[in-house]
Amino acid sequence: MSFLWGNIEVKAAIFLWAVGSFLKNFRVITLSLLHPVKHTPVQVWSFPSEPIIRIGRSSDNQVVLYSAVVSRYHLELRQSNSMWEVVNTGTNGTYVDGKRVTQMAIADGAVLRLARSGPNIQVHLGVAQSEFSPPATTVEPKSDETSLTSCEISD
Repeated sequence: MSFLWGNIEVKAAIFLWAVGSFLKNFRVITLSLLHPVKHTPVQVWSFPSEPIIRIGRSSDNQVVLYSAVVSRYHLELRQSNSMWEVVNTGTNGTYVDGKRVTQMAIADGAVLRLARSGPNIQVHLGVAQSEFSPPATTVEPKSDETSLTSCEISD
């Protein structure tokens, strides 16, 4: 009986090693749409195992942004080995940290701007959505106002 138990432990260890090796090639990527003035996250998407993420106005993209300056298929984020790269596929351009790019590797914390005056998306590598959620907003009422216990801001 103990031999069978030991065999199950070995098989479980091999399985976990194989899954870990497979998942090591798929790093979690989290994208945060930043508020245009406050530069704080207003919407967050997390992709634990997607090798390509498409961003644009078209509804068949993984990230859909409704802005006149955003192309239907504006950009792709592609995983190449253990790194991510941005590939511009739109007509109005993609900017990484203020510089127009057609294709380049991106680092954790990079800010992508879709078009010259379009929305900003911050990239976080290896961060799950629950670890990088927009901060809760607390509104303090004035003395003559009714107390507000929770507030949800939507754009």
